[in-house]
Amino acid sequence: MNNTKKRIFVAGHNGMVGSAIVRQLEKAEDVEIVVRSRAELDLLNQQAVADFFNSENIDQVYLAAAKVGGIHANNTYPADFIYENLMIECNIIHSAHIANVQQLLFLGSSCIYPKLAEQPMAESALLTGILEPTNEPYAIAKIAGIKLCESYNRQYGRDYRSVMPTNLYGPGDNFHPENSHVIPALIRRFHEAKVNGDKEVIAWGSGKPMREFLYVDDMAEASIHVMNLDKKTYDENTEPMLSHINVGSGVDCTIRELVETVAKVVGFEGEIKFDTSKPDGAPRKLMNVDRLKSLGWEYSVTLEKGLLFTCDDFFNHRYEF
Repeated sequence: MNNTKKRIFVAGHNGMVGSAIVRQLEKAEDVEIVVRSRAELDLLNQQAVADFFNSENIDQVYLAAAKVGGIHANNTYPADFIYENLMIECNIIHSAHIANVQQLLFLGSSCIYPKLAEQPMAESALLTGILEPTNEPYAIAKIAGIKLCESYNRQYGRDYRSVMPTNLYGPGDNFHPENSHVIPALIRRFHEAKVNGDKEVIAWGSGKPMREFLYVDDMAEASIHVMNLDKKTYDENTEPMLSHINVGSGVDCTIRELVETVAKVVGFEGEIKFDTSKPDGAPRKLMNVDRLKSLGWEYSVTLEKGLLFTCDDFFNHRYEF
């Protein structure tokens, strides 16, 4: 074994984001990736997480583990979302500190920003207004994760950083018919409509709201880029009480454009109708990524290209529920 290799723990390695981080880290020769399945390590168990860190000699942590879901899931299981995410964050961040792990990257979400935040949303919008009610418990847990990192940095001199991704999609996404996010839900819906020979698909809302999406491997690349910035550069581009960095493409599209692009990629040739009796949600949600660009990273995978990769993953795995 090469003892000069960094032992890097990727928490949540089986999830969409965690698996993408593992794919990126595997390209490096100076890295030894450490992972544990849920059966091997229950991240909700404080003692189990402490024992893991005490015995594994970890150098870096990517905290990608989380309970995630779409609007339906957030609305239906609010207690699960706030409890499980808070416990995972607290257990990993505190145990990493006790085990003298100096470097950690916490992955949050763009839902930390107020419902009516000025667009595009800059890091400074945090805690300036009321959150979107449907996912407030999840958002509060993610805000707590940012503040945990900042607090351990302030009190103990740790180098715990946070990145806030926009809407992510890609291989390993959740294609559940009820609990998935918009892109996997659309892929599944158009695929099933194509297979069933349906002449039309109905999409919710007017199609006018604008949303930003980022391919998950771009997110993983950005995460590793931020983790490996030297501390002086990172500190100069953040603030002790505003240390998180937005990760996105900085480009958005209308929901209508998204729906039509997914239909094209899947190969659905029927009619698309928009049910304007259904809610639209916020008119626009776009991340300000100036801070990340100034640190030397920009996205590379276009939406159509990323959708092709995601569809291939769906077709190859034939997700069943």
